[in-house]
Amino acid sequence: MSRISKNVILVVLTLTSSAFLLFQLYYYKHYLSAKNGSGLSKSKGSRIGFDGMQWRAVKKFIMLTSSQNVRVFLIDPLILELINKNFEQVKNTSHASSTSECKVFCVPRDFTTFALQYQLWKNEEGWFWIAENMGFQCLKIESKDPRLDWIDSLSGTEIPLHYICKLASHAIHLVVFHERSGNYLWHGHLRLKGHVDRKFVPFRKLQFGRYPGAFDRPELQQITVDGLDVLIPKDPVHFLEEIPHSRFIECRYKEARAFFQQYLDDNTVEAMTFQKRAKELLQLAAKTLKKLGVRFWLSSGTCLGWFRQCSIIPYSKDVDLGIFIQDYKSDIISAFQDAGLPLKHKFGKVEDSLELSFQGKDDVKLDIFFFYEETDHMWNGGTQAKTGKKFKYLFPKFTLCWTEFVDTKFRVPCETVEYIEANYGPRPTLHTVGPGGKTAQHAEESLLMEC
Repeated sequence: MSRISKNVILVVLTLTSSAFLLFQLYYYKHYLSAKNGSGLSKSKGSRIGFDGMQWRAVKKFIMLTSSQNVRVFLIDPLILELINKNFEQVKNTSHASSTSECKVFCVPRDFTTFALQYQLWKNEEGWFWIAENMGFQCLKIESKDPRLDWIDSLSGTEIPLHYICKLASHAIHLVVFHERSGNYLWHGHLRLKGHVDRKFVPFRKLQFGRYPGAFDRPELQQITVDGLDVLIPKDPVHFLEEIPHSRFIECRYKEARAFFQQYLDDNTVEAMTFQKRAKELLQLAAKTLKKLGVRFWLSSGTCLGWFRQCSIIPYSKDVDLGIFIQDYKSDIISAFQDAGLPLKHKFGKVEDSLELSFQGKDDVKLDIFFFYEETDHMWNGGTQAKTGKKFKYLFPKFTLCWTEFVDTKFRVPCETVEYIEANYGPRPTLHTVGPGGKTAQHAEESLLMEC
């Protein structure tokens, strides 16, 4: 009987303990968690974030670069957008208070993208070796330096363009920026060579390297994000706006060499003086239009000179630029006049066939053609000064890329061949450029009324 009583008492105690435990769990769930749940949830979530591979990979990469005095800066579009949304708050956050919650570097993604300026990198090989000793698997992408294509003996010289450093499931993409003439930064195309493992990382998701790119040299500032000190562009909005329009195309140096082997360069005093004046005029025009925030590109004979011989055509006698009519600003004329370039003539009007011409030094003229967009083509107007006869020049639709010309960063049509052929016909050579920079057979006489 006593044994039965002991068993009953044991069962009762067990049931009582279970009931009490269930009550505690219920009370915790419905009372304490309701009262303090948001803070506990955040704490748990942030702890998972700070323990995640993404944040740890970024932290380790920053430790690596800091220890080697490698001045990298963040250019990841997703991260910069997140920072920019709360820029003032992030900028004023101290290191101690920024570690409570992982808001930026813990956002799920395959890559975090940084950049560095190559001329400031003093110990590339040592950095690479230390990175691998810290657990990173690194892939170095090199290619020939396009700036040396003009020199046969150096045209095969390779330079580093990109690094991909993977730590477990997360990768750091390090874009190598090179300084170019004109005080801007350039990065190369990320081309995988045959022996590279295509499965190393999801290369198709990379946001830099699909094509070469050009950027204004950014001023940098240090901020603290998720407990990590990082450098970012001081004006992140401007850098983000540059990204989708950064595509860069090189001058065709090899083709230019071949051109000058067939047609000797004009080295007369007159030709060299004109090219010097034209270069100065181009750079002054670029400075003036940049100040106004107006997009423009090399057009007509100036574009042909860049494409065909990587220089200014010595007998062209003028400089030609193009501007989309939607980018026109009413103070363009006054801005050029303030820069010392008086208006020589104005044809047409804003809504139809506008063309401006400004007078530079030594009779070197700056012509600006305004382009209008139709459903399936673009066009700009032309007017014969003596007769007033108007022409309409048709172009296939085109987009704009950056290039380097006369030691300056300029835009040119990305679809350069189609653009030039619309101006001068197929395969323009030295003798196909007629007076005024266009051939009459490629102009359609306009029925528009004279201005």
